[in-house]
Amino acid sequence: MDTETGTVSRGVAGGRWIQHWEPEDAGFWERTGKGIANRNLWASIFVEHVGFSVWTLWSVFVLFMGPEYGVDAAGKFFLGATATLVGAILRVPYTFAVARFGGRNWTVISGLLLLIPTIAAAFVLQPGTPYSVFVLMAALAGFGGGNFASSMTNINAFFPEGRKGTALGLNAGGGNLGVAVIQLIALLVIATSGAGHPKILLAVYIPLIVVCSIVAAFTMDNIASVSNDKGAFSLALKERDTGIMSVLYIGTFGSFIGYSFAFGLVLQTQFGRTPLQAAAVTFIGPLLGSFIRPIGGWMADRLGGAKVSAVNFGLMAVSALICIVASGRNSLALFTLGFILLFVFSGIGNGSTYKMIPAIFRRQALERIGEGADRAAAMLHARRVSGAAIGLISAVGALGGLLINLAFRQSFAATRSGVPAFWAFLAFYVICAGITWAVYQRQASSVRTGEGQVALARV
Repeated sequence: MDTETGTVSRGVAGGRWIQHWEPEDAGFWERTGKGIANRNLWASIFVEHVGFSVWTLWSVFVLFMGPEYGVDAAGKFFLGATATLVGAILRVPYTFAVARFGGRNWTVISGLLLLIPTIAAAFVLQPGTPYSVFVLMAALAGFGGGNFASSMTNINAFFPEGRKGTALGLNAGGGNLGVAVIQLIALLVIATSGAGHPKILLAVYIPLIVVCSIVAAFTMDNIASVSNDKGAFSLALKERDTGIMSVLYIGTFGSFIGYSFAFGLVLQTQFGRTPLQAAAVTFIGPLLGSFIRPIGGWMADRLGGAKVSAVNFGLMAVSALICIVASGRNSLALFTLGFILLFVFSGIGNGSTYKMIPAIFRRQALERIGEGADRAAAMLHARRVSGAAIGLISAVGALGGLLINLAFRQSFAATRSGVPAFWAFLAFYVICAGITWAVYQRQASSVRTGEGQVALARV
């Protein structure tokens, strides 16, 4: 890419390749970087949005599965757990794929891969199908879960440090919104056609998958420096902060995706809601959690991700306590409030924890610069490692969704209530708040960046 004109070159592998990308250069950013970054961001959001909808298809399909399907509540929770597990595992190779194929190229490929679980489900989603086939279909839906890691890794490279929180929040929030949208469409289908026509959802999403993939092909770009970087993964694995942030992301995104799969089923199982009654409520939490995620990133840009995250984990613990109290009183209204608050605060935490990741590695870079390292090399290293770490952390964090569904499954099997599961969630949120404060909030400081300059190194 020409830094003055913003032209994009053609690579031998096909597609649009940007050869030079320096978002931290204010002049470069204003001349050409901002427009290109935003164009890639919105196309990425579109594909990721559809990916999330496909990933959570089975959180919706279980609402359509009446007694004629022969699947009990425990079996339905396991379908959600299966989709979550596969989606989490796929996030690791999806992160590598950005470096292997290029961000734009992989976005197109990963979008088209969503046709596999949707077309396959169209053939088997009916009473009489063996349960093992449903488990396989839920596993295939995991393709939609992988999209998030590659999308976030790619978009992280396009934006400067001061705008990463907002950009990553928008990218992830727009993707997360796919959960609420498919639940809204399911509500519309159930309300107009009844619970016997789940395949109408597939008639909507199969064409949409084709459209979003075409949009990505014509509007997105590959960054050569990212695509040529094959060693960042091993560097990210060696970082202590990758492991710590993975735990924190289990608490935020793991909660969001886990509750997204479980909310409607919990309402049906614990409070006896019908499919229509459950569908009329389940979309609210994911909708609010998705919309507020960019606000979490924005708050982190201004207040510091560690501060926002620590307070937010405390509020998640309070929300879990509300669900416990509501369950004891058998209050559907209070329980719904507590559950929706869990979505809201998980959304804020998603934005703030993701802002922390590049900030952590940028602080390390500033410390190395203060010790005499070359500034350009140190900053490039930080971008490389943070991009790989984002993908890895998103993979581990998504496993939280698996743990939540398994916890609910065991809780209902043992006590016919979700209360034991909520006590476990509450304890974990308290632990996450303590880790965030002890490891990151207490370390906010200024560091020397060379030649007497001082920069804020807040995470």
